[in-house]
Amino acid sequence: MINQQDHILIVDDDRDIRNLLADYLEKQGLRCTTAADGREMKSALERHRIDLIVLDVMMPGDDGLTLCRNLRAGGGTQANTPVLMLTARGEDMDRILGLEMGADDYLPKPFVPRELYARIRAILRRTRALPPNMEAPAHAHSTELHFGTWRLDTIARHLIDTDGVVVPLSGAEYRLLSVFVAHPQSVLSRDQLMELTQGREADVFDRSIDLLVSRLRQRLRDSAREPALIKTVRNEGYVLAATVTAANGDKP
Repeated sequence: MINQQDHILIVDDDRDIRNLLADYLEKQGLRCTTAADGREMKSALERHRIDLIVLDVMMPGDDGLTLCRNLRAGGGTQANTPVLMLTARGEDMDRILGLEMGADDYLPKPFVPRELYARIRAILRRTRALPPNMEAPAHAHSTELHFGTWRLDTIARHLIDTDGVVVPLSGAEYRLLSVFVAHPQSVLSRDQLMELTQGREADVFDRSIDLLVSRLRQRLRDSAREPALIKTVRNEGYVLAATVTAANGDKP
């Protein structure tokens, strides 16, 4: 859900595009600040609490990919701010790199402002599906995460056991496991897991998340009767009962 006070930062070197998007979003009840480059983006983040950044990939100087990577790696109170990347139509590599750098979604140009608003709503809804007082993870730049006796390669999207054997994961299984390792030892409800793994495609009446958890337990060789990793919390949801560390040993 979008709040009337949500503050959107639009970063694009094209002044006409910045003004067009800002005008449209403000008519939808949002507050907007614009920036032409990375320097102005940094200044805006220092002066305001930003709820979401609309970030163009193709800009002079530091491009959007670099700015997104630096934001995620820089720490600070706004390192986890959701990012929606704007990419040139057909530039699949920009889209893939953007997601690997920590972008939450992408929108290819050209687009209509209404679609941008819909994407913003979806991202903020997913972000706010997290339990209260729990921030979104800032480890999108980590290439390997450790939990229990397992390793998760976030670039190749491989689950690796203690013997170095790769256990294949479907796309849905990988997304669900990514949510668990991003928020270890936190109880996540079925609705929260649906939002975080499926976003705007989620069906609030769908209970397939239970089947997906069961499949993921099988991949992790976790007992269905007495699971040690993904535990069921009765009437609440599921929890990854393990400490997660990044490849450098730091907690993500």
